[in-house]
Amino acid sequence: MNHLIKLIMVLFSLLLLTSCYDKVELEQQSYVIAIGIDKNEDKSTYSFTFQIANPEVGSTLASAGSTEEAKETITVPGSDILTATSIANSTVTKKIVLDHTKVIVASEKLAKSDDFLRIIQSISRAPQIRGNVQIIVCKEDASEFLNNNHPTMEQRPHKYYQYMLQRGRQTGLIPNADFHRFFQITEGDADLFLAIYATTIKEKAKEHSIIGGHDYIAGQIPQKGGNPTQFIGSAVFKEGKMIDIFSGQETRMSNVLDKTIQMNDLLTTYPDPIDPNYQVSVDYVQKTEPNVDIQYNKKTNHASIYVTVPFEVELIAIPSMVDYISNKDNQQKLRATIEETTENIANKLIEKSQKVYGSDPFYWSLYIRKKFKDIPAYEKADWNKNIYPNATINVDFQLKRMSFGKMFNDSKINEVRD
Repeated sequence: MNHLIKLIMVLFSLLLLTSCYDKVELEQQSYVIAIGIDKNEDKSTYSFTFQIANPEVGSTLASAGSTEEAKETITVPGSDILTATSIANSTVTKKIVLDHTKVIVASEKLAKSDDFLRIIQSISRAPQIRGNVQIIVCKEDASEFLNNNHPTMEQRPHKYYQYMLQRGRQTGLIPNADFHRFFQITEGDADLFLAIYATTIKEKAKEHSIIGGHDYIAGQIPQKGGNPTQFIGSAVFKEGKMIDIFSGQETRMSNVLDKTIQMNDLLTTYPDPIDPNYQVSVDYVQKTEPNVDIQYNKKTNHASIYVTVPFEVELIAIPSMVDYISNKDNQQKLRATIEETTENIANKLIEKSQKVYGSDPFYWSLYIRKKFKDIPAYEKADWNKNIYPNATINVDFQLKRMSFGKMFNDSKINEVRD
């Protein structure tokens, strides 16, 4: 009996030893950091561009004087992501894996077509693709974008995308555009989804407005030198299809008014109320999320939306050298200008979303759903076509505190230049 028990235990332990039969060593894998998707003339296939990172470049493992490239970029045809991956593996020596993919890049041509939702849906089925992968829309072909992107300060492509997108979201100039959010908003059929807009093609430099100073889209920033790639603004999607482009300023305001987006501090400019020839630069701080109150009348199917946004500012530059620190009257004028200017930017964007899009990029439909007893009643009321376009919306930006940095007094230019 004891021998039988021992035999059973030995046989059972052999089963545990089979857990690593399908293991693949790290050096036998190719890590895809970015995937680009373009339309082909053949409607049944697409072009997939894989940007594969070399993990040894830029690390302590790399030998001195190594001439290895930091990345390898290849483009292959395919009907879906998994088919294209297997085709790409016919030219790549190591097994291609998608676990570390940071971004999916789609051309603007594809994003504006009916095929975008189909191809993105097929990508979401790939078990290796994570839900936090960011969606980027580029002006040119995705293959051209990935081949022209040459960061000079960061050799490792995975770190480049990580830092670039992280900083862009912190400044509010690009949206949070992960896969999970895309499907959450698209399948909800009520709000607009914002994807990151980027390009390596420079357009004619645009003069920014005094208000906000960030009304560029990618390609319009008058940049000299460095990497030509620009990340600013957002591609606007409605029902899974791109319909327009937001500037960096409009994207930032969308982020400010969206309670689901965490906002910290933003650097921006406002007109100088005393000397209109100059602008005042401030650090916009939003410690408390906006309050969204929706009053809904079921009989008339009309909504009144009241949004209160408390915020603080810290003055970091006053080029006009007007005394806003000790002069209380000047302070009141500046406070009024900051609140009024911010509200004007918000109201302009809200009016555009109501009249042009018939839907909102602020995810406000979340706060009216509780007014209905069930989903069919909510869908019948129709947030997109009936409620939001005809809603009465009031936005109130409340400047709670204004500070002045480390210096209390500026230099008196009249006394310096006597």
